[in-house]
Amino acid sequence: MKKSVILLIALLSQFFAVIGQELPVTWQFKAVAISDEETELRFTATIKEGWHLFSQYHHSIELPTVFTFKESEAYSRIGKVTEPKCIVSYDPVFQDTSKYFEKFVTFKQKIKVKSAEAFQVKGNISGQACIDGRCVAMEKKFTIDVAGNPSITPTAAPENAEETTDTAAAPATKPVYTPPNADIGVPQSQEDTEDSLLTFFLLAFLGGLVGLLTPCVFPMIPMTISFFMKSGKNGKFQAIFYGLSIIFIYVLFGVILSLIFGASFSNILSTHWLPNILFAVIFILFAISLLGYFEITLPSKWTTGSAKMEGRGGLVGVFFMALTLVLVSFSCTLPIAGAVALNAAGGSLLKPIIGMFGFSLAFALPFTFFAFFPGLLKSLPKSGGWMNTLKVTLAFIELAFALKFLNVPDQAYHWGLLDREIYLAFWIVILALLGFYLLGKIRFPLDDEMPYQRSWFRFLLAICTFTFVVYLVPGMFGAPLKAISGWLPPTTTQDFDINEIVRKESKIAQYEFTEEPKYGNSLELPHGIKGYFDYEQALRVAKKENKPIFLDFTGHGCVNCRNVESAVWVDPRVRNLFAKDFVVLAMYVDDKTIELSPEDRILDADGDTITTLGNKNMYIQNTVYKEVSQPCYFVISPDGKILAGPLYYELDVDKYLEFLNEGLKKMQE
Repeated sequence: MKKSVILLIALLSQFFAVIGQELPVTWQFKAVAISDEETELRFTATIKEGWHLFSQYHHSIELPTVFTFKESEAYSRIGKVTEPKCIVSYDPVFQDTSKYFEKFVTFKQKIKVKSAEAFQVKGNISGQACIDGRCVAMEKKFTIDVAGNPSITPTAAPENAEETTDTAAAPATKPVYTPPNADIGVPQSQEDTEDSLLTFFLLAFLGGLVGLLTPCVFPMIPMTISFFMKSGKNGKFQAIFYGLSIIFIYVLFGVILSLIFGASFSNILSTHWLPNILFAVIFILFAISLLGYFEITLPSKWTTGSAKMEGRGGLVGVFFMALTLVLVSFSCTLPIAGAVALNAAGGSLLKPIIGMFGFSLAFALPFTFFAFFPGLLKSLPKSGGWMNTLKVTLAFIELAFALKFLNVPDQAYHWGLLDREIYLAFWIVILALLGFYLLGKIRFPLDDEMPYQRSWFRFLLAICTFTFVVYLVPGMFGAPLKAISGWLPPTTTQDFDINEIVRKESKIAQYEFTEEPKYGNSLELPHGIKGYFDYEQALRVAKKENKPIFLDFTGHGCVNCRNVESAVWVDPRVRNLFAKDFVVLAMYVDDKTIELSPEDRILDADGDTITTLGNKNMYIQNTVYKEVSQPCYFVISPDGKILAGPLYYELDVDKYLEFLNEGLKKMQE
């Protein structure tokens, strides 16, 4: 049990520790000539006391140090980057071996000089530095001046350099990307953002209400109210301050999350494999804890110290009463509050604060409300086994949600581990087990014996659970499951899809490719829709066909994108318009693995080469169309001019058709 708790704390601290401090690793770069033909590049890292910088050959949960070079005809690398002997340490908690450096380390790379003129070696260093379970991602660009080889006849150095791996050649690149409508773009509406935050607040508030019903909190309500009633005239005022203190403690946590992450962390959190796998592990640990197999607790001295401060009396004592409640209820409320926090960390700057405010408001209200109306306490249900039933039900729900975090990197990195039917099979099994538990056929460590079904509500809940399981089963054979499509892998990952077979025999128009879509071997549009995945190719095809382009900024991990596709794109009217009147272009901004062909690579505003499809699509969306959200839809002309849009999350088919027809009309004009 202790190992599991330590693992959980380490995983949480990976992302929730405050890292607003001086960078733990600083770098110095130097070129040392060995001979006229050979030069040694030296990368010296100075590591802050107590921190670890990991070896290139470290294979564990932390990221190794990786060197990437912009290759050039001016030089060639001799072998790989070398490093001195590192510290090798076995961790009995994680049962893994760590390889790292302390204080300072110098990495070396030999190169063969092929230019008579002086030149620069450019590249990037990435990795991670850690201290006591707290880690900081590290990205550092380097530029090293190298003297030319005097024995070589001077030749012109190549104008453009290209970022490659050890084995990649250096292709030509396009100049800085400046499409024709770079000054056009409409920012996402403030109303959409406010609606999203309001929805999240309500969900967090609901989570707070659920947290109240757990065994660690619910019995505390009458005990706390009794204390305030004995305080006489000051009791109601103390109750108000008690509730405000609870809100302050949780909102403070939300403020810390905002300072750590902010809005810029959203895309990394929503697409990178490491945080998503960590969050999936955390959810699974939360679920196992709620099932009763172990308990997640804070150090007892924290709770004891807070409880001692209650004796000081006055408002200080009331504040520490609130802090003690938060600490004592940690084992029950962490899986709920943690779920709110994890889902908030990838949003806007305000999202963690709003989430914690919503959760704590629901959590604090009863302690204040019943202090003013103590007579209503009699109407509360008595504590009992139903509270553990609630915990176990939440455990099954968190197990199901853990799959969502695994699905995101699976799609973004094309691992192919969680195809749609496999994902659904997990959900069917998890929810079926929940149904059997509600019927009393399965028991967990903290459950009372239940020889027969005593609760009518529990029985009805079991019926609803099995009904949902039956609803999921057709999805194994390609049913769209519109109500939950956003939470599932796309239908393109379905191995056996009856709908696809039916569509091939239907009367819906089929688009005929003018050119074979680039990257079509890795990407596919849903519902049998045909289209392109490269921006320049779509513009070129649209000019040939004299059609507008339906531009879809999407993502593998975009829940709302899947919802729109299942609710709107499946409509025959929309699919016919796509096939007859548009060139469809889907631009995945979160793809992590597809390497661009040399002719498709571009330079960003800093002159750095963009080599992956996802980064290129994100750059175009941010700089050309001034947008950051997905889904985001435009209708554009073959020369890139915006005809209609942007359109965001829209599930009304008629409004979607109006948007498409508006673009067609302007194209004709």
